[in-house]
Amino acid sequence: MKKPIIGVTLDSEEAGGWSKLPWYAVRQNYCDSIAKAGGVPVTLPHQPEMVDEYLGFLSGLLVTGGNFDVDPAMFGATTRHTTVRTKDRRTLFEYRMIKGALERNLPVLGICGGQQLLNVVLGGSLIQHIPDEVKTNLNHEQPNPRTEPGHDVTIKANTLLHRICQTNKMPVNSAHHQAVKNVANPVIVNAIAPDGVIEGIEDPRYRFCLGVQWHPEYEISEGDRRIFQAMVSSAAKTV
Repeated sequence: MKKPIIGVTLDSEEAGGWSKLPWYAVRQNYCDSIAKAGGVPVTLPHQPEMVDEYLGFLSGLLVTGGNFDVDPAMFGATTRHTTVRTKDRRTLFEYRMIKGALERNLPVLGICGGQQLLNVVLGGSLIQHIPDEVKTNLNHEQPNPRTEPGHDVTIKANTLLHRICQTNKMPVNSAHHQAVKNVANPVIVNAIAPDGVIEGIEDPRYRFCLGVQWHPEYEISEGDRRIFQAMVSSAAKTV
């Protein structure tokens, strides 16, 4: 039986650091988690004009996180917080990949910034800077390593995420200054931080459309592993 091919979006950086020319990168644990779940991870360079070609051979899509933000104009904001940093070509590519994957009903998993962009594609909006919009003592950019929990999330019953993780509460890591603000109907909020910040979304119109604000590729809980297993299992049905 053929294994499902899961596209993994890359991060991009300008010249400097690793190379004197612009370069791509992705943490190995994204790909390792897919492989351990039974999928074949394939990384995707940012070629917006090649979206149809990519989607022609993929069985599922993983949109990764990164140290950047979605342009607020994409969700109708008329102001832009001073902390906002964009990567416009990457975002354009990932936007088109998400939209095309959903049109084909391919499984889509958005992680951290990938969840935020997924919410925008689905018609929602974002908090541009949590400290300015949420009264909280919770540090969503945890000081301890991402291999450790930053806080717990409450998972709502009768949601795809709850069926996957099989728990009402789980520990997660936290590395973000933005978050989902509003969701469009019929998108469901499936996970919440103790301070009310939205930590997970899903869209029941599709067979697997899931976003989580934390980084399950670090696999700090059984629930994290189950997320990748569920995504790959759904993708296997398209092979």
